[in-house]
Amino acid sequence: MKTGGGSGAAGSVPKTMEIPPGLSVMDDGKPFFFEGGKVGCLLLHGFTGTTSSMKPMGEYLAGKGLTVLGPRLPGHGTDVKDMGRWSHNDWTRTAELALSELQGACDDVFVSGLSMGGTLTLYLGERFSEGIAGIMPICTPVFMKNPALKLVPALKYLVGALPGPGNDLKDPDAREVAYEKLSVKALHELVKLMKLVHDNLDRVTVPIRVFQARDDHAVLPENAPYILEHVGSTDKELIWLDNSFHVATLDFDKEKIFEDSCRFIRENAG
Repeated sequence: MKTGGGSGAAGSVPKTMEIPPGLSVMDDGKPFFFEGGKVGCLLLHGFTGTTSSMKPMGEYLAGKGLTVLGPRLPGHGTDVKDMGRWSHNDWTRTAELALSELQGACDDVFVSGLSMGGTLTLYLGERFSEGIAGIMPICTPVFMKNPALKLVPALKYLVGALPGPGNDLKDPDAREVAYEKLSVKALHELVKLMKLVHDNLDRVTVPIRVFQARDDHAVLPENAPYILEHVGSTDKELIWLDNSFHVATLDFDKEKIFEDSCRFIRENAG
């Protein structure tokens, strides 16, 4: 089992493990890689969050023999000002590169992500269905209904940051390493990403399990049935989480997510 930087071919470490020279990334925000067997899983963290939200799931799947990669999305794990330097295209490119690296090392690749990481999971499912064995988006937004979002394109020139959505957890002993604020510029990029994914959901044809916390204070739970209804997949299921808030991968239902995801992977791996 390895955790370090490199090329992504079998027996080496993915390029997405690399941290740009001179960039200070918090320890809990660094990318992770666990080398296992020929079934791989890509894990994508959320908006303002870090890889800390997905690493426990990665450790669980690695313990079951999977190869697991958790990249750091640009602008995350550093500071809010850095977050505002990047666009949704940078996030999608990182997700695409990480997917390609896993595909180079594994026979079957699955993708899962929390929140915006789930949106990126759907993005990959829309564009690379032939190269993905299944996807598991968790507490995923493809739309928001806050009227104030219409002001974001103009507001980003007036306001640098707003309070962030991190640490929406029911478990008082759990903690997500995330920014306390969000970049308004980055929020506008998230809105663009959601629209892009929302408008192409029918292109998702791979098997899919949608996980959603009923008491999610960051993402409208109604996103989940909407996603399920509009994807083109025939093998699809919505799994409700009854004892978690938004950061469900660290909350009371985390074992359910891990176990159900592992079962899903085993059923669909070639």
